[in-house]
Amino acid sequence: MRHGPLFRYNGPIAMRPSPLLDQISIVLVRTKTPGNIGAVARCMMNMGLSRLVLVRPPADRDGDAVRLAAGAADIIAKAERHATLREAVAGYELVIGTTRHRGKLRKNIHTPRLLADQVVPLLAENRVAVVFGREVNGLSRADLALCRELIAIPSSDAFPSLNLSHAVAIVAYELFIASRAFGDASRERPVRRLATARDQEHFYEHLQSTLQDIGFLDQKQPERMMATLRSLFSRAQPDNRDINILRGILTSIGRTIISKKTP
Repeated sequence: MRHGPLFRYNGPIAMRPSPLLDQISIVLVRTKTPGNIGAVARCMMNMGLSRLVLVRPPADRDGDAVRLAAGAADIIAKAERHATLREAVAGYELVIGTTRHRGKLRKNIHTPRLLADQVVPLLAENRVAVVFGREVNGLSRADLALCRELIAIPSSDAFPSLNLSHAVAIVAYELFIASRAFGDASRERPVRRLATARDQEHFYEHLQSTLQDIGFLDQKQPERMMATLRSLFSRAQPDNRDINILRGILTSIGRTIISKKTP
């Protein structure tokens, strides 16, 4: 007895990408090989993403990036290049990091699907950077500290590590599908513009300095408590007005400290 295919294929499925995706940048930090950059560019083009940001990329003497891009070379040609992640994401309102390590202090880790559903409604007014680290080691602690939210891709315990381009493809796919489902509804829903990463980092520096001045933070190892506080404020998704109010409070505390020290 002959059986037909379990799934019948009737030709390629092509969907027009949502213009909301123009608000998303894929950021690669210290990628090990140029070929992986090319493979990422191809995955991005498959899913309607076009903005690539490279932090300390490797030299590509043999043209591997363009060859592996296989038609997405324009994404590489237009990619921004920066010396540090902090510099690269300074102008973004939402920075999302990727990790496969679930630290005890990390409360803001989501699956790609869940975070895509949360991110897409924000795209009408906010630029989003999705950050991927080096193939072997991922993002450093300092880089993860710059990220407001984190993505962890579920995978088999037997072999949890994903190739860089595969990880980008999974995240990009979920963003693509979520943007299609969201459609034009974003035009009808008011969306807040969040504070940029630059303004958030200035606030965290101000916060750390003030908490050290009042003796709340350990002078030698403030990172542990600051990681918790970063997570707390990130969940609030502060806008510029929120940041200004918080920094105003910190400034007032600083003045009070100075006045008490003055005889």
